[in-house]
Amino acid sequence: SQAAKMKLKHNINPVLLQFINFIVLVYSLVTYIPWYILSGSKQAIAKAKQVKARPVNNKPGGAYRSVNSLHCLASVLYPGCDTLDKVFKYAKTKYKDKKLLGTREILKEEDEIQPSGKVFKKVILGKYTWLSYEDVYIKAVNFGNGLAVLGQQPKTNIAIFCETRAEWMIAAQACFMCNYQLVTLYATLGGPAIVHGLNETEVTTIITSKELMQTKLKEIVSQVPLLRHIITVDGKPTTWSEFPKGVIVHTMASVQAMGAKADTGNKQPCRPVPSDIAVIMYTSGSTGIPKGVMISHCNIIAGITGMAERIPNLGEKDIYIGYLPLAHVLELSAELVCLSHGCRIGYSSPQTLADQSSKIKKGSKGDVTTLKPTLMAAVPEIMDRIYKNVMNKVNEMTSFQRNLFILAYNYKMEQISKGYTTPLCDSLIFRKVRMLLGGKIRILLCGGAPLSAATQRFMNICFCCPVGQGYGLTESAGAGTITEVWDYTTGRVGAPLVCCEIKLMNWEEGGYYNTDKPYPRGEILIGGQNVTVGYYKNEERTRKDFTVDENGQRWLHTGDIGEFHHDGCLKIIDRKKDLVKLQAGEYVSLGKVEAALKNLPLVDNICAYASSFHSYVIGFVVPNQKELAELARKKGFKGTWEEICNSPEMEKEVLKVLAEAAMAANLEKFEIPVKIRLSPDPWTPETGLVTDAFKLKRKELTAFYQMDIDRMYGKNVK
Repeated sequence: SQAAKMKLKHNINPVLLQFINFIVLVYSLVTYIPWYILSGSKQAIAKAKQVKARPVNNKPGGAYRSVNSLHCLASVLYPGCDTLDKVFKYAKTKYKDKKLLGTREILKEEDEIQPSGKVFKKVILGKYTWLSYEDVYIKAVNFGNGLAVLGQQPKTNIAIFCETRAEWMIAAQACFMCNYQLVTLYATLGGPAIVHGLNETEVTTIITSKELMQTKLKEIVSQVPLLRHIITVDGKPTTWSEFPKGVIVHTMASVQAMGAKADTGNKQPCRPVPSDIAVIMYTSGSTGIPKGVMISHCNIIAGITGMAERIPNLGEKDIYIGYLPLAHVLELSAELVCLSHGCRIGYSSPQTLADQSSKIKKGSKGDVTTLKPTLMAAVPEIMDRIYKNVMNKVNEMTSFQRNLFILAYNYKMEQISKGYTTPLCDSLIFRKVRMLLGGKIRILLCGGAPLSAATQRFMNICFCCPVGQGYGLTESAGAGTITEVWDYTTGRVGAPLVCCEIKLMNWEEGGYYNTDKPYPRGEILIGGQNVTVGYYKNEERTRKDFTVDENGQRWLHTGDIGEFHHDGCLKIIDRKKDLVKLQAGEYVSLGKVEAALKNLPLVDNICAYASSFHSYVIGFVVPNQKELAELARKKGFKGTWEEICNSPEMEKEVLKVLAEAAMAANLEKFEIPVKIRLSPDPWTPETGLVTDAFKLKRKELTAFYQMDIDRMYGKNVK
């Protein structure tokens, strides 16, 4: 079974193991009945087995809907709240003095010199200071009025290019209230992509931070001729004389002060209607230049209505930690879900998230330890990193500690796959691991890319909470599917949300049909109010990716291939763009090859590559420094990190490890990489080789490694 494959290996004496298994059996029998009666797991097990979605008709390719919205798709969170400004006003009235947005104060910043001579900035942070719903509302109203004083007109574009922080959400709410169209750009986008987004949307005002203004905007501001105002959210930058004439720099506080003084008494505010554009979200897309997705108020509201329904008991007791880019639809949706349900949002960053994070001074506390969140969103890249770090620590334990951890891990895996819980293991063995994320997490939300079964199971076991795996795109306002909390199966993304329906369309070239048995398969189409308006100034691409049926229902053609299981849950099995036909006619799914090899301790990241002009697969691998250095030592290879990575001898050794793992994962012989290139440098969004959600940018990776591709395919390289 899949659970057996994911179990950890131990080296315990067989006789001792028999004795331990006997003790565990006795313990399980003694505790089973009281646990079953008291824990309410009977209902959870029953719910896990229920059908979660059904096709609306018996025709092949019929749309699947959640059983909770079979007759009518949900589109509104609260009666009468059909635009985002109304949703916030409703929440402000209901939760007035409750805490909403929290930020940690910086007590001390210092430079720490590393052994290599590099200087790292380290911070010591204090407690979270909070703004209430009322505070945030007033700040947003003042900021919106201040922007009007600067000449911002309703239904015109304004850009935000800023890290995830409270001011980002305040600025967004101000724009929603005043019907300004918020153009969002990732803080990690490269210069040409930022210039493209700003010029295409013709913005005159950009909201940013001091740091991004100095590091990114300064170089490109002369290429954005329409720009007139730059608003910094965190005070005035020290130097600003070098900006072109006609560009004025303001602070957010000064714009809010203008807004507070402005006489808006006799002016009728231009409130948005549901079909108005709320956000133009530039995707850092895994292909080509970024596209601006136009998302209306009703798109976002439908999406967050669907998401909120999958989070049981969501409310005022919940604390969410915000650290992913707010320019990403997953983070923006998650925070709007929290804001509309009375939850607190504490801000963080990947560099300050945990006690071990790169910017946290040794001995001081990371954000999760201070905040103790109950809800957290993560992309698989971050979960994979946690998984590898914990497993490395397990390998460094004494033999007794390691075997104890492994026994508990394997025992809990068996219990979880039956739908049972393990309170004793949770409190005795996994408590310490759970504390890495603050100790209070009750649901981990995962999206942005596929999560491997091994990582999902690891998070379930060590963090003692369900992992809600979701599937959605910027083009569907982030909504599509999310697994239910009591569904502990792996590798699936759950049933359609109550706001949308999903159907599978035949893809003949790939051999996927909605009449396939046992499971219908095909390209995933999402329909519903959450399906967005289209791409900004790109009608041709909009017509290609979006269609409208005879009932007026809007459908998004995702390019992903899925299959529906008997209980109505969806599994992503392929991607149109990832399928390559080899010279001999076999189809290789690059994503499948990468998923099989990505979780090896030796691999930090991997990109498979194939060409229709050749008969075999090759790959680029970012190796784990510690693991590869250890492998080199074992093989007697000496040299610097670059020399190890550039060594044909080490390439062969890594290939052997990959081939073993590929065989174990049941890959076909033609799917196993035959040659690889070891990359000494990691792939980060800053390098432009991966997106902000750490998805591979295949086009950029191909261009970057073109000489290596030529070498591996035996072409003459000059």
